Parts: sequence; C-alpha cells; structure tokens
Amino acid sequence: MLALSPPQSPAAAAGDAAAIRREAFSLAYNLDYQQAIERLVRAVSERPNDMSLQRSLAAVSWANILFQRGAVTVEHFSGGITSRVQIEKPSPELDRRFREAVERAIALAEARIERAPADPDAHYELGSAVGLRTLYIATVEGGTLSAIRAARRAFDEHERVLELDPRRKDAGLIAGSYRYAVSLLSAPMRLMAYIVGFSGGRERGLRMIEEASEYPSDAQPEALFALLLLYNRERRYADALRVVGALQQRYPRNRLLLLEEGATALRSGDAARAARVLDRGIESLDKEQRPLAAGERVLWHYKRGVARLRLGQREQAAADQRIAGQDAGSPSWVRGRVRLELGKLADLAGDRQSATARYGEAQRLCEAGRDQACADEAKRLGRTAYQGRE
Repeated sequence: MLALSPPQSPAAAAGDAAAIRREAFSLAYNLDYQQAIERLVRAVSERPNDMSLQRSLAAVSWANILFQRGAVTVEHFSGGITSRVQIEKPSPELDRRFREAVERAIALAEARIERAPADPDAHYELGSAVGLRTLYIATVEGGTLSAIRAARRAFDEHERVLELDPRRKDAGLIAGSYRYAVSLLSAPMRLMAYIVGFSGGRERGLRMIEEASEYPSDAQPEALFALLLLYNRERRYADALRVVGALQQRYPRNRLLLLEEGATALRSGDAARAARVLDRGIESLDKEQRPLAAGERVLWHYKRGVARLRLGQREQAAADQRIAGQDAGSPSWVRGRVRLELGKLADLAGDRQSATARYGEAQRLCEAGRDQACADEAKRLGRTAYQGRE
C-alpha cells in the first residue's frame, strides 16, 4: 500500500525553499559553483513554480559566468572599465539556464502580483529577477544603455516593497545601489536619470546597502560584497577590511577573498600585510583542485609584485611580474598594469630606455582597457622616471 504524505502548508514549503537557497548560495560564495547549480536545478525540477528558486538559479548561473570570465575583483566593477567583463560569450548551457530561470522567475512574480497586488514578497522577487536581467545585459551582453532602461523597473519594485513593508531592509540593496550610482553620474546624465524616475543620494544609498547587509536574507551576502566595492571606492579601507573579514568567516573556501584582502591592504598603504596575505593565497592556489577564474593566477602575482616593490624587494617583485606577464590572454588592463610595474622596475635598475618602452605599452593597453588611472600614470612616468615612491 502506497503511503501518502500530507500536503505541505505554504509556510513549510517556503521554509524548505529558504533552506535550499541558503545551501546553494553558501556553495556558490565558496566558489563551488557546479554543486550550487546542481542543487538548484534539482530544486527547480521539484518546485517549478517557486519564483525564489528560479531567481536563485539565475543568480548563481550569472555569477558562474562572471567567474569563468575572470571578473572576480573590485577592480572589475569600479571605474568605467567595461571591457573587463566583456571577454567572450558565455557557455551556451549557462546562458540558456540563466535566461530560462530569470524569465520564469519574472513570470511567476508577475502572476503573483496580479493575484495579490500588495504582496511585498512578490514585488521583491520581481524586482530581484528584473535586477538580475539588468545586470546580465550590462555585464554579459555589454548593453549599457539597455541596462539603464531596464533598471528603472527593478528600482520601482523594490521601492514598492519598502512602501508595503518598511522592515524589509533587503529591498534596500537594489534601491540603495541605484541611488548611489545615480549620485556618481555627470550632471546631464543625473538629470536624465531623474527625468526617467530614478532617485539619487549617495549617503542615503550607501546607508540602505549597509542596512541590507545587517538584515538576514538572501541579499545579505550580496550586500556585503557591494559594501566591499563601495568602501574601497570611498577609500574607507578599514571598513572594507572589516567586511572582507566577515565574508571570510562566512565563506572560508573562497580564496578570492584573500586576494581582495591583499588588494585592499595595498590600497590602504599596508604593503607588508598585503604581501603576507597574498603569500598565503598563492600557496593555497598551488594546492587548489577546483577551477580557477580566467586570468586569476596573473592577478595574484601582479598584486604580490606590487606589494613586493613597495617593500623594496625588487628581485622578488620582478619575478612576480614576469609570471604575470606570461599570460597573453589576460584582459588588456591587466597586461597594461603589469607593463607599468615592469617599467618601474626598469627605471629603478637605471634602464630608462626599457622603462619608457614599457610605459608606452602600458599606456596603450590601459587605454584599450579603459583603465584611465593606469594610462595616466604610464604617461606621467614616460616623462618623469619612477623614483621608488608611491
């Protein structure tokens, strides 16, 4: 005789979905992307009408695409260096998986809103799914203007969540991120953003993201990663290091957090800490059995080379930059920064001719990668020799 289990209540089903999402996101943030996707694919096949699981599958698929492309550090998402995340088309399987999941999530959320217009969960899921589609357009397809037009809907949906339930601080991640982004636009672009309905406010936007980082939800770790980026941008390096430490406690298998700690320490001027952290990271990298991000080894050696040069360890710095310079497939901005460091080393060795040649290469590569800070420094050092001071 077949035993039948009693049907689950909606609350129990939601609880199951929340546990699955936590498990999958923990795997993904620990860089175990394949396991995370497999867990969500099974869950979606069992619960095809759960909009939160569809949205989660889309989110993890998108993150895996960026990882495979090597878009894994703060530098990839700061400044205006859009070419950093436009290297090659994603795998057809991941692209299909993302598109199917995100469109299904949007359709399910829209249907829920039609039935219950004042349901904050439905508005949250719709805004999150639309926000993911917007990010995909910007970071994978390269359609910046299309992404700006699509972003308005995600912003509106999460503003609506906050109207319906002001306690839902998780909705502040998208709403706050867009407010912060609008505040950084030029005056004409900011006016255009206001005309199409975006609200700005750098301080308010940052505070909303901070509140999202303190609110237990799917968005909490994403908000912490956003703060890592924004605190670096604001030059609040102590706060950025505090956030990266919290993330390392949550996701101890994510070696890229060590890379980010080292890079943040460099920005703060603590080259000794950066070198120690990057030493540990490279040692763990040599033992890593899981896939590396595209160009990841180059980034580790490039950054350690920078730290070593600042500590006066020229031979060790040169060894790191030679390793970093061997990967001709790295993005142009990375190759440009490596050439910049090699130029500094040549200057310190008294070889001005080689140094100016490296600076010229660095300027061209960094301009091609839209890394203006690097290009400007290369141009300056092409005129005035590097003296060993940062």
